[in-house]
Amino acid sequence: MNLCFATNNANKVKEIKQLVNSKYAIVSLADIGCLEELPETRETIEGNSAQKAQFVWEHYQTNCFADDTGLEVNALHGEPGVYSARYAGPACSPEDNIKLLLSKMAGLPDRRATFRTCITLIINGELHQFEGKAHGEILSKPQGIKGFGYDPIFRPEGFAKSFAEMTMEEKNGISHRALAVQALINHLNSL
Repeated sequence: MNLCFATNNANKVKEIKQLVNSKYAIVSLADIGCLEELPETRETIEGNSAQKAQFVWEHYQTNCFADDTGLEVNALHGEPGVYSARYAGPACSPEDNIKLLLSKMAGLPDRRATFRTCITLIINGELHQFEGKAHGEILSKPQGIKGFGYDPIFRPEGFAKSFAEMTMEEKNGISHRALAVQALINHLNSL
């Protein structure tokens, strides 16, 4: 059965292909002829994840799944949350987002934060959602050069280094995305 991963990130598609059993052929948006930008206009991570999957299901009649991720900082009442990728504006870089977040965190003693990923799966019109969370804290300055996004300023609970200082294997063993993907894979492998 073909299963479309509703993302334009080829690395994510490649990673998932290695994890899902051979009952499913993971295909990309390009493989199904979807070249447009998927909508992300909902107010929650769950909503955006569902909106992207529903768009693919409704327009391409293809079984699919989509993900959305956000960083939620306690002291900032959940910011940047659903706006994590564009926190510093529509054309911002990850560095711009980090700079803005660190400026808002200046002097705040509560550094707790949670990375959350939600994956929405639609098979034969039936919707399922899976969530992964990584609890940790926001560092006062970037540390490390690996990873992407907020990884240089996020240190997961129980670790002495940021996500950006970890190997891919270390991060994939504990990250929010890895936990959500594992829940998705467990579900798919049980069908």
